[in-house]
Amino acid sequence: MSTTVLIRGPVQAAERSPAPDLARGFMLLLIAIANTTYYLWGSEMNPGTSHPRDGSSVDKVADFLTITLVDMRTYPMFAFLFGYGMMQLYHRQVASGTPDATARGLLQKRNGLLIAFGFVHAALLWMGDVLGAYGLAGLLMVAFFFRVRDRTLIVWTWVLGAPAALLVVLSAVAAGFIAQLPADDPTARQMTADFLPSDSESVSTTSYLASIGWRLAYWTFGTVGQGVLTLVVPVMLLLAFWAGRRRILKNPGDHLPLLRRVAVVGLTIGWLGPLPAALDHIGAIGVPDHAAWVFMPVQILTGFFGGLGYVALFGLIGHRVAQRRTGTPSGNLFLTDGPFAGAVQAVGKRSLTSYLLQSVLCAPVLAAWGLGLGQHLTSWTMLVYAVLVWGLTVLFAVWQERTGRRGPAEVALRRLMYGRPGVTTT
Repeated sequence: MSTTVLIRGPVQAAERSPAPDLARGFMLLLIAIANTTYYLWGSEMNPGTSHPRDGSSVDKVADFLTITLVDMRTYPMFAFLFGYGMMQLYHRQVASGTPDATARGLLQKRNGLLIAFGFVHAALLWMGDVLGAYGLAGLLMVAFFFRVRDRTLIVWTWVLGAPAALLVVLSAVAAGFIAQLPADDPTARQMTADFLPSDSESVSTTSYLASIGWRLAYWTFGTVGQGVLTLVVPVMLLLAFWAGRRRILKNPGDHLPLLRRVAVVGLTIGWLGPLPAALDHIGAIGVPDHAAWVFMPVQILTGFFGGLGYVALFGLIGHRVAQRRTGTPSGNLFLTDGPFAGAVQAVGKRSLTSYLLQSVLCAPVLAAWGLGLGQHLTSWTMLVYAVLVWGLTVLFAVWQERTGRRGPAEVALRRLMYGRPGVTTT
């Protein structure tokens, strides 16, 4: 016996709130800046920051700003927006009459598809793909936490967040002891060898076929590590589920005090936390190489707060943009929100396409198996390249917005998710 089950199609343009799209669009710039650093395959890296040791004063300024404002801050924010989007998708489905189990099944299908998209992305172009990590974490969080009470979400946020904080404390203590060892001590040499970043084989090898294996190995480790083991993405998803139930980004005007507090506290911690690593990188303080690994857990934890701060900041910006829409015709972002805000939202509406397009514009040009330009760039010239890459994705998104086209990656994902528009038969 077959039963026809109604499934609502994708969200329409008039239903979109500006805050999430503004956040996604602008943070894709920071993602480009963070990712292109790994294409500097001809440089010796600082073990505490994964940025080149040597460089001009302009390079050091670029590194300082990237370490402080960008590193480990972008993927937590996108994890929050990913989880928030899942809750909004679920609400739209249920409100349109889709059964609860069917709506949750649609979410899980989407999570599985993101893992598949991430696998292909890694195999073809980029070892640091995050789609797989989001998809894996999404599968687990929807299965175990999507229907629990709000209080349970908050409790588990603390339960999962505590180990990350404890790791930072233990790491700081351990690094303090290890820093006292002379550089030629066997333990110190081993710590340096274990944590000193080397040229990534996936970008430094001249063989494209060989690079595929390196990328997939790194992607598998990163998908499990980022998606589950570091706990940042799962905790962000729990908070996003809670915020999505309250529609905090959809109706930011109803939550301004909360958004202001989170923005101030999150950005303060998120920007002050990386300062020791940034100061060490430019030579203002001296941390031995065999103790510099302490910066990594600090970056992970403070990046969590920085990501939340960025989310809240764009919630506030989105509120201001939405206020300007009062009394103006909808349907044209560039008329209602202005050229810049409209362009950034156009990118945010096509965040999956824009994210994948960055790899198309970077990997074949910068990796050794392509044109190899990454060997000849420095920190500040790579920063300029990242901004140009983002700018090209903006131009592409604006063209698509003006011509009424969806991003090709979004079209593919939605076709695989929803199939034939209208109904599905089970």
